Parts: sequence; structure tokens; C-alpha cells
Amino acid sequence: MDSTLYGYANSRIKALENAAVDAPVLQRILETENLSGALKVLGETSYAAWIGEMEKESDFDKIVDRELQGVYETLSAFVPDRRLVTLLRLSYDFHNIKVALKSMFLQKKGKPRRWDLLTSLGTVAGDDLITAIESEDYRMLPYDLGPVLTQCLTLWEQEENLLEIERILDQHQFATMYKIALSTGFSGVLEWCRNRIDAENIRNLLRLRRLNYDTAACVPFMHKGGTVSMERLQGLLSEPPDSWERLLSYADVGKALREVEETADLNAMLYSLETALDNYLLALLGRYAYDSFAPENVLRFLWRKEMEAKNLRIIFVSKANGMAVGKTKGMLRHVA
Repeated sequence: MDSTLYGYANSRIKALENAAVDAPVLQRILETENLSGALKVLGETSYAAWIGEMEKESDFDKIVDRELQGVYETLSAFVPDRRLVTLLRLSYDFHNIKVALKSMFLQKKGKPRRWDLLTSLGTVAGDDLITAIESEDYRMLPYDLGPVLTQCLTLWEQEENLLEIERILDQHQFATMYKIALSTGFSGVLEWCRNRIDAENIRNLLRLRRLNYDTAACVPFMHKGGTVSMERLQGLLSEPPDSWERLLSYADVGKALREVEETADLNAMLYSLETALDNYLLALLGRYAYDSFAPENVLRFLWRKEMEAKNLRIIFVSKANGMAVGKTKGMLRHVA
């Protein structure tokens, strides 16, 4: 697709960016005394349109979701290639698939289903997804989900292995993401996707390291399509995490590890790593900010919006639990 078609789309995106919750507003929200104060400041932003829908203060997650949904629907209406929007919404589809499957498994054990955990942020309506899974009629589902869902249901009947089902779905999610990015024909989009796969692989490695997985057991949890080879990823597991930056210095994603807190506490390191990787993925797209015709600006805006949403959730949860401002601030993502 001709990138010059994105002149109009990027102009619309620039206008939407003016309504974003920028760093100064985020700081104001962070410095409020409690959840009520935080929501009051949020009411001065574009989120004001949804705050009236709250029944109680703990409904802040719904407000954040409604804002994200509005953004995704708005961009889908004018972006020349909706696959760029799909790249960000895809994870919500797979979240809903996991919820639907787990609810089915719970029902078989006589427990209540958890439809309240479904999100409207995916590309497939939750009701359609539930109907397809419960009827085992996958013809209308996208992303070649039929064979994967059949495999998951068979695995549950044979072993009731939920961890393996989640691994299979994660593999298909990132394989689908790579396929979509490649199909757009935009080099920057594919580069970002490959680095996102790298980020997920490194994140998974530290999680597995924390759980004392051996090298062989980690291999199935790695996703193909990144810039770091499977062999190099496997080699990281036998090395201390504080050496990973040096071992990955040849790869772009290695730059993210410079921001990771040096600590023997793997839980604290994981939080720091996740923040650093999210920031790195936004920085990758930042190089297109002043290119009026770059399709990558669609991803840049949407990923920034996702980081905005993540920051707000972190702050609201922190306020609800009385967490210190300093500790909360260290968990926030960049939104510049």
C-alpha cells in the first residue's frame, strides 16, 4: 500500500494526540491524595466522556477500556490499512479466547463462568467468540483459529493441562502478529513486530528463570520471528540476568536492558524489565513522529495510548491500595 495515503490519517492522529494524557497531567494524577482525587483530575481529560458511566470508584478499569475502545473504533474508521490497528487489538482477542475456554472448563466442573473478564477491545465480538467455541463451529473466526481451538479442546479432554493450552494460544498469537505485520509491506511495522517478539521472549525467559525452569523446558515458550535467535535466547538462561545486556548488545532490544534495575530480587527485576521493554517499543516508533506519511505513526499512537492506559491502571490500583507515590512512579511507562 502506498505510504503517501497516510498524510490525512496522520493529520487526524496528530489531532487526537492533543487530547492525550501527557506527562504533566499524569504527574498531577499521581500526586493526588487518593483515588477520588485521581479520578477528579482524570475528569478534566478526554476520559470525562466515560466517567459518568461509573457506578463506583472501583470501576476505573471500565473507564480506561471505554477510552481505548473509542480510540480503536475511531482509527479503524479512517486508517487506510486496518491491519495496523489489528496488530494492537490482537492480544485482546486471544485474551478473550482464554477467558472463553477457561469458562467452558469451569462450567464442566460445575463452577460459574467468568464472562465478566471478557473485553470489548478485540476485533471479534465476545458473543460471537463464545458461540463459536461452545458450538465448535469456527468457520467465521479469523486468524486460522479453528485448528488451534480444536487442539486446545482435545488437550483439555486428555490432560486438563491449562498451562500448555495457554502456551499454544500464545504461540499462535505471535505467529499471527508476525504474519499480519509482514503482509502490510511496511518495513518499520515489521521491525517493530519483530522487536515486540524479542521483548516477549526476554520477558518469558526471566519469568521462567524465576520459576527455575531448565533450558530444554523453556524452548516451547519462545516465539519465532524475533531478531534474536532461539539458540541465543536459550543461552541466556544459563547466564545471570545482569549479564543479559552485554550478551544482547548486538541486538536493538539489548538497549532496553540498560534501564533494568540491578537487583538479586527476580520479582523486582521482572517489573523493571517489563517497564523497560514497553518504553523501548515506544522509542522504536518515536523515530516516525515527524514523518507525515509514515504508516508506523498509527502504531506509535496506539502503543502510546496503551501505555497511557497501563499507567492509569497502575496509578488507580496504587491509590486504591495506599501505595507510596515514589514506588508507583517507578512503575510508570514513558508517554512522551
